[in-house]
Amino acid sequence: MIKFRREFPLYIKFLLLLIASLIAIATLAYTNNVVKQLQEREKRIATLYAKGLEYIAQSNEPEKDYTFIFENIIQEIDFPLILTDAQNNFDVDNLTQIRNVEIDTNLSREEKIKFITDLIKKMDETHPPILVTYADTIVLSKIHYGDSKLVEELRYYPYVQLLIAAAFILLAYIGFSYVKKNENSKIWVGLSKETAHQLGTPLSSLMGWIELLKINSNDPDKVNDLISEIENDLERLKKVADRFSKIGSTPEMREENLIKVIERVIAYFERRIPQSGKNIELVIDIKSSSESLKQQFTAKINPELFEWVLENLTKNAIDAIEEKTGKITYQLSEDRKHIFLDVIDTGKGIDLKYRKEIFRPGFSTKKRGWGLGLSLAKRIIEEYHKGEIFVKTSSPGKGSVMRIVLKK
Repeated sequence: MIKFRREFPLYIKFLLLLIASLIAIATLAYTNNVVKQLQEREKRIATLYAKGLEYIAQSNEPEKDYTFIFENIIQEIDFPLILTDAQNNFDVDNLTQIRNVEIDTNLSREEKIKFITDLIKKMDETHPPILVTYADTIVLSKIHYGDSKLVEELRYYPYVQLLIAAAFILLAYIGFSYVKKNENSKIWVGLSKETAHQLGTPLSSLMGWIELLKINSNDPDKVNDLISEIENDLERLKKVADRFSKIGSTPEMREENLIKVIERVIAYFERRIPQSGKNIELVIDIKSSSESLKQQFTAKINPELFEWVLENLTKNAIDAIEEKTGKITYQLSEDRKHIFLDVIDTGKGIDLKYRKEIFRPGFSTKKRGWGLGLSLAKRIIEEYHKGEIFVKTSSPGKGSVMRIVLKK
């Protein structure tokens, strides 16, 4: 089975899962901490309210104005609070004893009492009631309180947040899976067409040579020439088979003279270009002061796959040259760590909006193109040769420069 995209190693998947779990745990822990702090605040306010009531009960100045104290305390109460006597009795009609509790006005008095009684039990299960005492011994009343709306919302907020995040991740996964499936479909269609194209040319030639052999069977010189051409086409078929067999496997990498590889590509196209009715010059330009490098510019490559890349770049360059004459230059240069191979053409150039799209499987600006050549070239250079391939420069009407970067 051919693989075009490397899967994430298992340990990376586990690492991503671990990170996601840690984020979820951290979110829950942080929110729970905030909830606890808010609950402590509410408890302090309720306790302060109880202390205020105790102070009034024990005061020897009944005429004293306590409005300031209670206005400041009561204003802070934003949570449900019910004030009862020591036996949990209350006056359902006394609004000062029942705060921040929504009671259905359509309920009867008995139903309201039952509702408040049930609510008190529920509050006491969550928070023990705060006692209002006289002289620290006699229980005068009890303050029952529950969580505010903010605390209730915060308690469920992280779960809602995680649920939304999970839904978003699921939708993103489905979307990316669809894109990947669509991309793979385009790759398979393109690969089928590329296979037919790669095999079709030498097969058509072989059929032509066979017909010529039949016609010239009595002419030994012509027969020898035809046999030589047949051998070339058979060699081409073998090369095509080798290329496709290496896609998806681990190809052998070895030191090769890039000049020789380019010369083989040039020789192949010099026989084919005249058939297109164009006169295109193919030249090698070596940017180096070293005489030895001008003879042997080596890099660790797989020659069959690297030739395939150069053939795809050359075919695109030829198609880009719309005039009858043109030039394609294979320019070699280097720095301390890299080797650069620029394929320079004098064609129509690449529109800026297409520069990032041209390497995407299935994308083609040609009417009969299947958008696989540059996609394969990118995978061969980046995945197998650990290099780079990109549009270095392109000017409309002047041409383009496609750059391959290889590590030394």
